[in-house]
Formats: sequence, structure tokens, C-alpha cells
Amino acid sequence: MLIDTHAHVNFAAFKDDAEETIKRALNDGVNMVLVGTQIDTSRQAVELANKFDQGVYAAIGVHPVHTYSQHLDEEESSFQTREEKFNSRDYRTFCQNPKVVGIGECGLDYFRLPEEMKHEAGNMNHEQIKQLQKNAFIEQIKLAKELNKTLIIHSRSSKGTDDACLDILEIMKHETPNTQQTLRFVLHSYTGSPEVAKMFVDLGAYVSFNGIITFDKTGNQEAVLKVVPDDKIVLETDCPYLTPAPHRGKRNEPLYVQFVAQKVAQVKNLSIEKISELTTKNAKQLFNLTLS
Repeated sequence: MLIDTHAHVNFAAFKDDAEETIKRALNDGVNMVLVGTQIDTSRQAVELANKFDQGVYAAIGVHPVHTYSQHLDEEESSFQTREEKFNSRDYRTFCQNPKVVGIGECGLDYFRLPEEMKHEAGNMNHEQIKQLQKNAFIEQIKLAKELNKTLIIHSRSSKGTDDACLDILEIMKHETPNTQQTLRFVLHSYTGSPEVAKMFVDLGAYVSFNGIITFDKTGNQEAVLKVVPDDKIVLETDCPYLTPAPHRGKRNEPLYVQFVAQKVAQVKNLSIEKISELTTKNAKQLFNLTLS
């Protein structure tokens, strides 16, 4: 068994075959957590998870790029973000559903900050936009603590820096002074430095690895993997994005988490069976899952 701890089969990329994609993964022994990024995709994650008796769970939250409206155009995506203010009442209602195991993805994203943002309060500069993201992130931390749900953290720093990661670290220290006892949390698709990853691990963080590790030529992903203890490693796809080798250029899907597992096993010099065993155990503990 493998667990894809971060999948977006609830996104438009799967509008024609979401259930078939999930069934394909389940039939191959891959369970998954479907992750929302704003109110609509969070609702869709819950609804889709509820169509399956076992093996499919949901996380709900507001991604930092959805705290304001802008057009994003990157290699794997091109879309207009829709501004959303995090409403804890609406998201708390979602959490009444037993399939909801996490809050997020939420966090900070400084990589794609617009030069200037028009807002109801007037034009906003970078520091004001960052504060908007921080406010939404803090509200989601509070909800995760209140409801004992796992926090899924998105951390993307500006190019060549660890700025967003370091700000997240300070927020986590402030909001959860006894993190290891009060909050389970994971760094999703972490691309920061190994040194900062170690700081997060010291706070109790799990670190999730995805297809990036199969095509990263910088060696950073492998360096991060080497500082994360075996009991804190989990796997993800972040599908439909970040398709691992050997399927680069195709739409990613939960089934492809096996290629991430293979690469992690290679780097750790462990068998694929051992990596499957330990990452599944870790994912169960992270999300408080009871699976046979």
C-alpha cells in the first residue's frame, strides 16, 4: 500500500474522469487525501471522498494565492485566482464530515507576488499582500488546533531565498509553542533549503516528497530527504501537477506516487517495500487514519 498525501483529483483537470482516476489508484493499492485550495475545491474534495467507502479522504482550506485575485501563468497551469477571505464557520462545517482529515493547503507563497494588487481597501504592496496571506494562514492554524485536524502547509519562497519558509517557521513557533503535542502538520511540496527543513523537523513537521525529486537536477530534494528522519517522510503527487519521471509531460495522477516511492527508496538505499511500509505508517500517523 501507498498513500498519496496530497492530490487534487477534485480539480478541473479531472472533471471528466475523476472517479475513474481514483478507482485506478485504489485498485493498485494507492489511498489518497484530496486537497482543496478554496471553498469550491474544498467542497468538491469532500463530495468526491464521500463517494468511496475506503481509501479516499479530504482536506479543506484556502491556498495563499487565493487570498487575492491575480492571473497565474506557469508551465503546468494558467488561471485567474479568485479572492477569498477565509471563513472559519464555513470550513468548520465541512469538518463535521468524518472524511475530512486535514486543514489546507494553506501557508505562504512569495514566489508569485504581483507587483501591485487592487483590493477593496485600495492598491496593496508586497508587504500588505504578505500580511493578507499570513492572516489567512493563522486562522487556519487555529482551526486545525481547535478541531484536531492535520495542517497541510504550502511554502513557496521568492526565488533563491527561504523567506516564505522562515516566515512560516516563525508563525508556527508563535501559534503552536508546544507543536509536537498540539498539532500534526506537514510541509507539502517543500522546495526550501535542507537547513530550514531541519528547523521544521525539530518542531515536529512531516515532510512530503513528490515528483520533483525524480527530475530535480540541483540535488536539493535529495539533500532535504537526507535530513528528514525516516519517521517523518511521506509521499504525494500534487496531481495534476509535478508529474514524475518517466511520465513528464502527461497529467499527473495518484497512481504515479509509485514513481516517487521508487526514487525515495533509491536515495535512501532501501527497498521499495520498506519505503512503502514506512511512508504508509507515517501517513496514517500524520492524518490519524485507521486503515487495514
